[in-house]
Amino acid sequence: MVDFPGQDSFTGRVVHPQFWPEDLDYTDRNVVVIGSGATAVTLVPAMADKAAHVTMVQRSPSYMVSRPQRDPLADKIRARLPAPLAHRAVRAKNLVLGTIFYQFLRRFPTRAAMKLQLGAAAALGGVVPLNPHFMPRYKPWDQRLCLVPDGDLFKALAGKQASIVTDHIETFTPDGLRLKSGRELPADIIITATGLRMIALGGIRLSVDGRAIDPGQTTVYKGMMLSGVPNLAWCVGYANASWTLRADLTSRYVCRLLNHMDRKRFTTCMPSPQAVGSGGPILNLTSGYVARAAAFLPKQGTRRPWRSRQSYLVDHFDLTYTPVADGVMRFDTA
Repeated sequence: MVDFPGQDSFTGRVVHPQFWPEDLDYTDRNVVVIGSGATAVTLVPAMADKAAHVTMVQRSPSYMVSRPQRDPLADKIRARLPAPLAHRAVRAKNLVLGTIFYQFLRRFPTRAAMKLQLGAAAALGGVVPLNPHFMPRYKPWDQRLCLVPDGDLFKALAGKQASIVTDHIETFTPDGLRLKSGRELPADIIITATGLRMIALGGIRLSVDGRAIDPGQTTVYKGMMLSGVPNLAWCVGYANASWTLRADLTSRYVCRLLNHMDRKRFTTCMPSPQAVGSGGPILNLTSGYVARAAAFLPKQGTRRPWRSRQSYLVDHFDLTYTPVADGVMRFDTA
């Protein structure tokens, strides 16, 4: 959460999405949502139907892409194939198309940015200008894309049930917000959909033989284990795809590791520390919440198996078929 200047002077209600109150009634109220990430993008259209008006305030814009909530091609596949086969076909389709989409955005950032902006412009119907609200200063996938289900945010903005403001907040006022441009935004309710704070391992304090371990000083092995820390695995998903794809791979690999230890009667396993170079934080994004947490998050190396790759296809082969006894993982019976 962020402590904004003058927040205590606001006479309305301030709500953080993580602690959403069950009794919040925003019917016919002026609502301001602070933020430009996935939370803000989904909250604004969801509240626009009942609120008098919803204003989304963003310090800087994000790339947004509209996708239907139901996949027409997936529905056709399910209608023609048995359920198990259809599931595999839809999964494979999503993996392939998602990989192609990501590679296009990263390899051709100028063309990709133009395509994303043209899509937003078409959805907005000329009602809301692209500049400055939908023209980020970074390349696509330097930060995560925001998914707009069925284009609902664009529809709310085009229908003027909601509006978007790109500016910096100077202070809260008794009646709303004052921006650095001098503009005043009246509000009955302010939603602070910003200020995400990332911590490693849920804040668990680690120690090995009585020695405290700082996760920010460790290197990640295969994206799931920490150098010098025995018998510990954690789950970090993909920044460019469904988080659960890598969660699934990680779980399967840990099962392979445990089965190997059972067969060999080992009681501990630990990736042995090596000089692997510095590849930066485990999440290779420029988002503010990642930058703020960089010092506290484990690092990745510059080469395998210490390098975290953003590719399900590569990870699937590595985590499924390569031996767990790879010369880096150290096993012991002590």
